[in-house]
Amino acid sequence: MAAADALSVYRDALEDGRSAADCDAGIICEHHEDWVVVVGGDAELVSGKHRDPSVAVFTTITQLLEDGGLAHLFGRWHAMGELPYCRLVTTAGLGRGAAQELNKAARALRASADDGQMLLVSEAQEQVIAQFAKGLQQIPKFLPRSWKAAVDAGVTHPAGVHLEQAGRFLSMLRIDEARPSRILVGHAAPDMYCAPVLKILRRDVLLAVSVWEAVMALFRARMRAAGPTPRGELPHVQAGQVRLGAGALAQRELAARTVTIADLDVAIQKAISNRVGYLPLIPPPRVTRLGIKMAEGVCADNSIERAEQLRSDYRAYWSDRGSEDPLARAVQRRLRRALLRISDDATAAITGAGTPLRGPDLWRGIKARVEAMPSGEWPEDLDADLRLGGICDLTAQCMVWFSERFDVTARLVAARARQANTLS
Repeated sequence: MAAADALSVYRDALEDGRSAADCDAGIICEHHEDWVVVVGGDAELVSGKHRDPSVAVFTTITQLLEDGGLAHLFGRWHAMGELPYCRLVTTAGLGRGAAQELNKAARALRASADDGQMLLVSEAQEQVIAQFAKGLQQIPKFLPRSWKAAVDAGVTHPAGVHLEQAGRFLSMLRIDEARPSRILVGHAAPDMYCAPVLKILRRDVLLAVSVWEAVMALFRARMRAAGPTPRGELPHVQAGQVRLGAGALAQRELAARTVTIADLDVAIQKAISNRVGYLPLIPPPRVTRLGIKMAEGVCADNSIERAEQLRSDYRAYWSDRGSEDPLARAVQRRLRRALLRISDDATAAITGAGTPLRGPDLWRGIKARVEAMPSGEWPEDLDADLRLGGICDLTAQCMVWFSERFDVTARLVAARARQANTLS
């Protein structure tokens, strides 16, 4: 999402007829999730919070303050003289009730502030601001000193000056709550974020994938250069002491974690001139039923690799035990019935009300249920990992699915043919 923000600033510059070299703007990468959008002398602090689809939407102000990072943003905003705009970028939605009311109030307050009007607050907005301020009091580690002093003194209702400050913060806040999840963004980003830029540049939109890979490579490097710096040099940004021109940044440690529009332009032009060089590598095809089925369910590569190993260990366990224990087959059949029940329950838990089956959600649900299986019913050496390997073995036998059913045999034949062509 930091890369998407940079492309947005870049596109705005192109529309205004400015060259990349003349554009005093860019992105300062603080930690791995957070960044600052700087245009001229103005800045916007951004809190980026990814939430998997299995996690509920934000419904309360407390969730937005804690999980959404608004309390942390408020503390930074105050420390920087109430100068920067602030934004929460998340893949979650906002549920009905307090979360949506907060966003509604913030939009109305920002509209008044953008028009240069005095911040006039309605009765409904006053209630939202009061709830927000009370929520801030519950998270003292991010509070300004005057707020902490009131909390330490046992004050439960925010003072008028604190309510006014909370209102000003909300007038400078935006909540961007509809971004694609990390599972989808890699596929959607070229069309969503790069194609509009290429159209302005009058370049073929087929270059979008290469451009996205080049931009992401740049941002990965800048994000990793940030390190665990507690302040991230952000006060310098807000105080107007930092400009993003190459000459100024060359003398500052911020350069290692800043993507200027000029940097971005170089990456984009290189990707345009060398499209093939920036295309992502095609991973080798999965050539097992287990791998193909989990990949179809959009499970992570690491999960699939682990599942393959667990299945191998599970089969080896029963092979060794079967040669020594005459009751091994009976125990294995009983375990199989329990594991099938677990897969059934885990599937039902995430596919209610027409929700489609998603592999990562099912994998997490199955793991939790396997770990919760009561002890004493299985041999002591049949630990949770080996039992999870049993689920993987049932998947390979097409008794457990991580997606809707499809022709696994045809997919397996095609994958092995591609593998043979690659080796030849």
